[in-house]
Amino acid sequence: MKNFINIFSLSFLLLFTLISCEDEDYEFGDLIAPSNLEVSATITGVDSNNPYGDGSGEVKFSANAQNAITYKFIYGDTEVLSSNGTATLNFSRTGVHNYTVTVLALGTGGISSSKTIDVEVLTLYSPPADLLQMLVGDGSRTWRIKNESAGHFGVGPADETSPIWWAAAPGDKEGLGAYDDRWIFNADGTYTHQTNGSAYGKAPAMNQDIGDPGLTPNADDEYENYPLENYSGSWTLSAPGGQETLTFSGIGYHGFYVGGDHSYPILSRSENEMMLKTVGADGNSWFVILIAE
Repeated sequence: MKNFINIFSLSFLLLFTLISCEDEDYEFGDLIAPSNLEVSATITGVDSNNPYGDGSGEVKFSANAQNAITYKFIYGDTEVLSSNGTATLNFSRTGVHNYTVTVLALGTGGISSSKTIDVEVLTLYSPPADLLQMLVGDGSRTWRIKNESAGHFGVGPADETSPIWWAAAPGDKEGLGAYDDRWIFNADGTYTHQTNGSAYGKAPAMNQDIGDPGLTPNADDEYENYPLENYSGSWTLSAPGGQETLTFSGIGYHGFYVGGDHSYPILSRSENEMMLKTVGADGNSWFVILIAE
């Protein structure tokens, strides 16, 4: 009798499990490709006397599509992710040249639609020798965040050139995925970002551009140690409006990830140090001080 009860109980349990599995209905939502993708480009400084721009090589792109979650702008090995459909690319080849840029509108499940656009741009800018010497030395140079200095991180309004809202105290972000980072700039226009396995940045921008890691952000909506392996890309120098600017390809960033167009005006520089800013996806300016090793 006891064995019969045990067999009956086991049979009932298996039947209940099978029914429960059949009742579960996993829904991932409809996978809809973005449609009606429209792309436009504005060359900086274009007027009747300068049909190809002011010589800075800067072009601002705008994209819009139905059912798009985010956008990617691709030229060569340069890729810029943008959640709002805008991006700035800097073309560094001297003279007037035609460039083809591919724009991807990304939808749910990674489904995408694409469109290409051609722009004819004048570039007159040639980086000064002292700027190149500062950045890459005799061929390669390694940089880090100057975390021992006040203001090595900071934030302010988009049009500010200093972190008037908040500036980090020395060592303020110790233990987060930033101070052990290294940027190796090479004279051939490539760089490697050594993350040592973790990154620090704004959770919404990292979720959008890199992927949701399944972590809980801190009270400031930041990921303090986002898992991120070393990566490489390319860098370019330009000077839109006379402002020296360093631009990274891909997800390249300055130690605190905020998204945006990955262009970093060089606000000040010396032989071994530079202060950069970028306007993040949140519309704020984010600042960093880097020092050469």
